[in-house]
Amino acid sequence: MLELGVKLLLAYGLGTVLGSLVLGSLRGVDIRSMGSGNAGATNAMRTQGKWFALLVLVIDVAKGAIAVWWLPHAVLPAIGIDAELSRPWLTVACGFACIVGHVFPVWFGFRGGKGVATMIGVIGALEPRLLLLLLVSWLVVVMLTGYVGLAAILSAVALVVGVVVFEAENVPLLVFCASVAAFVVFTHRGNIARMRAGNESRARRLWLFRSRAV
Repeated sequence: MLELGVKLLLAYGLGTVLGSLVLGSLRGVDIRSMGSGNAGATNAMRTQGKWFALLVLVIDVAKGAIAVWWLPHAVLPAIGIDAELSRPWLTVACGFACIVGHVFPVWFGFRGGKGVATMIGVIGALEPRLLLLLLVSWLVVVMLTGYVGLAAILSAVALVVGVVVFEAENVPLLVFCASVAAFVVFTHRGNIARMRAGNESRARRLWLFRSRAV
C-alpha cells in the first residue's frame, strides 16, 4: 500500500506541472485571465500563439506518458516494489492521477486545464491503437462541428468503444477509459452549457462548414 500511495501522489504531482502556467510565468502572463480562462493548449494558442501552445502541448502530453511509462515500474528509495500490487492497475491509476493533477493542480489554486492533452499522453503510452482512434475521432468531430470541446468529449467516449473492440479482456484499461470519459464530460460541462446556449466558439480553421454558418 505504501508504494501505491507514494506513486499516486507522485503521479498527481507530475500532473500539476501545467505547461501553460509554467511557460506563462516565464513570460509574465497567466492565460487563465485571458480568452476562455482555461489553462490548456487551446486557450494558449488563442491567446499566446501557436509556438507557445505547441510547447504547452509537448509538456502536458509528455507528463502523461511519463506517468504510465516510468512511474509504475520505478524502484523508489525506501519504497521498493510491492510484489502483491497489480502493475496494470497501478499503471492506469497513475495515469488517472496525473490527469486529475492537471485539472486540479494544488500549486495553482486547483485551477488547471481540462486534461485532454495529458490524457493523450497517457493513452499513447498505454495503447497506441487507442491513440490513433482518439486523434482521428477528435479531428472528425472538429471538422464536422467546429466544436473542440465536443470533439474532446466524443473522442474520450470513443476510447471506451475502442477498448471493447481491441482490448476487451483488459479490465484495468476499460475501467480507466470509462473513468476518463466521465471525467472529460465533467471538465467540459461549461462547454456543454455554452453549446446548448448556442454561444460556444468554434475552431473555424478546421471547421469544414464554416462558410455556411449564419
